[in-house]
Order: sequence, then structure tokens, then C-alpha cells
Amino acid sequence: MDTSSRIYIAGHNGLVGSALMRRLSKSGYTNIVTREFQDLDLTRQAETEAFYKEEKPEYVILAAAKVGGVLANNTYPAEFIYQNLAIQTNVIQAAHENSVKRLLFLGSSCIYPRECPQPMKEEHLLTGVLETTNEPYAVAKIAGIKMCQSYNRQYNTRYMAVMPTNLYGINDNFDLKTSHVLPALIRKFHEAKNSDTKTHVDIWGTGKPFREFLHVDDLADACFFIMNLDEDSYSAMLTSFDVPLINIGYGKEISIKDLTYLVKDIVGFKGEIKFDTTKPDGTPRKLLDITRLKELGWKPKISLKEGIKNTYEWCLKNAIF
Repeated sequence: MDTSSRIYIAGHNGLVGSALMRRLSKSGYTNIVTREFQDLDLTRQAETEAFYKEEKPEYVILAAAKVGGVLANNTYPAEFIYQNLAIQTNVIQAAHENSVKRLLFLGSSCIYPRECPQPMKEEHLLTGVLETTNEPYAVAKIAGIKMCQSYNRQYNTRYMAVMPTNLYGINDNFDLKTSHVLPALIRKFHEAKNSDTKTHVDIWGTGKPFREFLHVDDLADACFFIMNLDEDSYSAMLTSFDVPLINIGYGKEISIKDLTYLVKDIVGFKGEIKFDTTKPDGTPRKLLDITRLKELGWKPKISLKEGIKNTYEWCLKNAIF
């Protein structure tokens, strides 16, 4: 992508989209196309098609999605499957109709089976039963991957799907009802720290599951890296894999228990931690194999401790809580 290339970031205000905006701006990209939700509802086919015809993007990064943690997925399963299917269907089809050069589809590591071998490789897709707590969301994301594969096969498009691990960072969702585990922990410990009566913090589950966490700025850097591969390298990547799919992760995992104590120390809460074992744990382990991406020449740069510290400092600076 040239710095003058017309690039559409779908979902530019979200966790991933805003990180992509920062990464592109840092490298001098000046022709970025965005739309606020109130001006463009991507679940509406006619609106999406009209937008493409008006703006004519050359490159598209699809970061718009309905996302959330275990509680949100359990509470709103219909919204998770409908909205994600609608968004990606409209954005990918319109990209084909308007001859977009490259499209990057952002998925999620929950596409892999619940009892997946660890670390999870791209070829493990559709080899087992999904985790029930987020199955509607996972099914939608798998459909997006298969759309990229099918369009490449039938129309010779150049669409790639990337599967990030658990993300966190600036502009994350810190709502305790809908957030993922790491931002929820940051908020819980911050509120407990600033409470005159709070002596302990309750944590869902046993703390035994393991999770991998990647700072969203590292994800944005990886997406930027992939979209800027030279033509030969990009073509080779598309043709080398049965499915146009590549994992983006940190490469290391941590137990929820250890993560909890790490966040507790960074925030500075002095009270106790109580694990509520009546609540679900979710998938036992979720570690991505990032060999494909490393072989292309990319690796993460932000450590978990540094990333959590920077995220919490950003929250304090911007009065998020």
C-alpha cells in the first residue's frame, strides 16, 4: 500500500480499528476512509454498496464486529451471530463488486475447537466441537474465513483472514457486563482500590484456564505488515495455505489466576482475591501457533506487563472509569 492509497478501515473507532488508525498515521498514510456508525450501518446491504460506490477504496481492513466476553456471548447469542454475519457478508461482497485489491478480515481465536491441540494451528480449523459459550460468534467468524476462501477461489480476489488471540489496550471495552477478562480485571481492581469498603474482588471461575494476550498495537502492526507484503510474498502466502488464514498472537500464555495477580499488582489493590467456582471457566486453553507469521518476518514487541501498565495509565489519563 502506498501512503496515498485509499484504505477503508471498517470499525475505526473500536479497539482494533483505532489501533490500525494509529499505525497508519504513524507511517504517513493520509487517504484513510472511515464512517461513523450513525452514517453507515454495515448490516444494511444497500448502505454498504452505496458507500463503496461513492468512496471506491483500494484496500479494506474489516475490523467492524459485535464483540464481547463470556457473559455478553451467553446473553446476546442472536445479536452476535446475526450482526457479524451481516457485516462481513456485505463488506466482502461489496469489496468484490468494486475490485478491491486486498482485503483483510479480522476473526478471533475462538474459531478453533474447544479441545484443540495446543498451540492451535491454522489447519485445526473445523476439526472439532466449538466452545459452547461463544459458538454463535465463532460460527459467524468461520463463515467469514470461508467467504474469503470462496471468493479467492471463484473470483481470484486477494482476501486474507487473520485470527488474533485475546486483545487488550487503548480504547478497549471496560464495561463489566460486556467486556473481556483483562479489561474487566483492570476495572474491578481499580474500583476496589478506590472503594472505602471493598476488601476483596470476586473473579469468575477457578482461575485454572490459560489464555494468551496480545496488545492491540502489536496486532495493528502485524496487520500493517501483512497488507504491505510485496506482491510475490502476498501471492505466495495466499496460494501456500489451503485456507487464506494466519494466526496473530503473542506466543506465550498465562493462567487466569496469574493474570489476576499481575493486574492486581499493577493497579495497586491491596485486598484479597476470591475465585467464584460456580461460574464458568470457558475454554481450558487458547494458545495460538504463530509460526506462519514469524516465518514471514513479524513478531510481537510489547510484553504483557508493559502492555497492561500502559493500558491502565491510559485509563487513568482519560478518566475511563
